[in-house]
Amino acid sequence: MIQDLVIYIVFMGYAIAFMVGIATIFTWVERKQSAIMADRIGANRCYLRIPFTNVKIVAWGLIHGIADGSKMLLKENFTPHTYDRFCYNLAPWLTCAPVLIVFSVIPFGGSLIPGKLLDPISFPRVSQFLVDHYGTKSYIMQVAHLDAGILVVLAISGIGILGTMLAGWSSNNKFSLMGGARAASQMISYEVSMGLTLISLVVTYGTLDLNDMVIWQSGMIFNILPAWGIILQPLAFILFLTAAIAENKRVPFDLPECESELVSGYFTEYTAMKMGLFMLGEFIEIVVVSSLLVTIFLGGYNLPYLTDLGFVLPFGKTIALSHLTVVILQICTFLVKVFLTGCFQIQIRWSVPRFRYDQLMRFGWKFLLPLAALNLVATACMRWFSLKG
Repeated sequence: MIQDLVIYIVFMGYAIAFMVGIATIFTWVERKQSAIMADRIGANRCYLRIPFTNVKIVAWGLIHGIADGSKMLLKENFTPHTYDRFCYNLAPWLTCAPVLIVFSVIPFGGSLIPGKLLDPISFPRVSQFLVDHYGTKSYIMQVAHLDAGILVVLAISGIGILGTMLAGWSSNNKFSLMGGARAASQMISYEVSMGLTLISLVVTYGTLDLNDMVIWQSGMIFNILPAWGIILQPLAFILFLTAAIAENKRVPFDLPECESELVSGYFTEYTAMKMGLFMLGEFIEIVVVSSLLVTIFLGGYNLPYLTDLGFVLPFGKTIALSHLTVVILQICTFLVKVFLTGCFQIQIRWSVPRFRYDQLMRFGWKFLLPLAALNLVATACMRWFSLKG
């Protein structure tokens, strides 16, 4: 029991470090990508000086993330004269917490067998310790292995909008209230399309378990193409990505907080680290959305031809790898896929103009929703014919 608790504490620590770490890097990526598209240098003024020298560590502008976090922590917290104290303070946490919980059902690696991690010849004592305590017990690298993982994603992700609505209402500001109302209607509009898209993936894979979906995608099509969801369901990938960006309230769907109309929208009256939580939550949501896209559509932690024993190449050739090497490869594969997918989302933010509010609603109800419904019907028909055959 204690051994299991240790493993899952390690998983939880890694999950939190993964989300917060990549989200922090994404703040730098957004600045640099926007700078490249605007033909300018971007953030590069903040630095760390080595003591007693004139050497300045700029690190391509990465220090700006540390400076921003320190500034948010040290800033004075101003509050409106008239506001609902409890809801005002609860809203930032209610926005961030559900995003962190969603990641608990996403597998970031395959099977972990602690007893096989280390070579008994090179590390005899540690290896024997792991064998004595864990034996051949296997753990899926996932904080919470639930059979209905997709349902948990849909249920928990819908809670975050409550924080946005509370922030808009409790601030006693007309711009904040309008931003909260926009966020609520936007969530309803695009949550339906996202749900239908996920159902089409459930029909394709035949399971609600996210880890089983990744295992399903470990196969090959004609021994050439990986059996990833993006190849089997390209339209579903586009629909899910669009709905997910709308859920995250980013351009071109950032109507709840658009600066040109509502100052800062639902968090106009927030300052210091409370505003920082809203901003960090947005980037953490990019990480979680990217993780879901990778898990459902891009093979998750899978590399083509990689198995638990190593690489099994076509024509029977095999490259054997140790269990530790396979685990590291799977974790790094998932990390790289998530990072590249997040960079793609940030690229969209600087490539597409913002919708008008009526265009946003029309796009969600009259274009995205019918496409998601048609995709689900077509997927169900193809699944039925394949089972009949």
